[in-house]
Amino acid sequence: MSSEPVFYLGTHHPGWLSRPEFADVPLFISRNRLTGYKTMPRAVGRWAMDSGGFTELKEHGRWRTSPSEFVADVRRIVEGVGRMPDFCAPQDWMCEPWVIFGKNRTQPAGSPARFEGTKAARGLTENDPEHDLDTAVALHQMATVTNLLDLRELAPDLPWMPVLQGWTLDHYRRCADLYAQAGIDLTAEPIVGLGSVCRRQATSEIDEIVATFHARGLRLHGFGVKTQGLGDYGSELASADSMAWSFAARRAEPLPGHDARHKNCANCPDWALRWRQGVLAAIDSPRPRQLALAL
Repeated sequence: MSSEPVFYLGTHHPGWLSRPEFADVPLFISRNRLTGYKTMPRAVGRWAMDSGGFTELKEHGRWRTSPSEFVADVRRIVEGVGRMPDFCAPQDWMCEPWVIFGKNRTQPAGSPARFEGTKAARGLTENDPEHDLDTAVALHQMATVTNLLDLRELAPDLPWMPVLQGWTLDHYRRCADLYAQAGIDLTAEPIVGLGSVCRRQATSEIDEIVATFHARGLRLHGFGVKTQGLGDYGSELASADSMAWSFAARRAEPLPGHDARHKNCANCPDWALRWRQGVLAAIDSPRPRQLALAL
């Protein structure tokens, strides 16, 4: 990774990997989008791979793929794409309360989605009382750290990225401690993912979490960071990704001259590239802010 912040354009179109207009645009693609391909698009530029963990836990409440199966699939994808990704996200366990507890009672206001919840994966039956949040988060964190160790043992040649998981700042500190206890020096890692932030990144707590670990010397990757988040704390991230361009394009008029081609630009590379220019401007012009850190 370079010393300059890297912004990965998220895309649900794996074919963009092989398109020449993206040769100088780092792409971020979920394993879920690539796993069904028999013939992979050949990458012409940089890219990184998401694990698809949020969808897996949201819909199923657990990882249905074993570490060895996951490694085999990722290796097949990487060999097919023909270029090593900058990093591969592991089978981490997100710690948003609605991911953990599921159903509808802890979802963000206005969300139509249903989350399965991880109760069974945490060893509880339907009739058992639920864990408190701290206990549930601790179990998700242990599973996240253990998975990274498993993946690195199974495939040390692949660029597995540690991911810090938690909900509060103290949770993230505890996750960092778990990595240290496992012999992983996060300050020596080329990149460390910061999980469970994309749906609450406008809060001051996320600013504090990013600033805390940036001050510790970690090179952080922000998953699904919105433009406001990039403006607030993008300068303290080593890299970030987002595909918010597609969401925005779905609700906007098509670009001039595109109305004859499609109803909206939610799948349009031209829109995505223009949107990315605005994101890069946000990274270059961070908002001033003051934070009190407790390291």
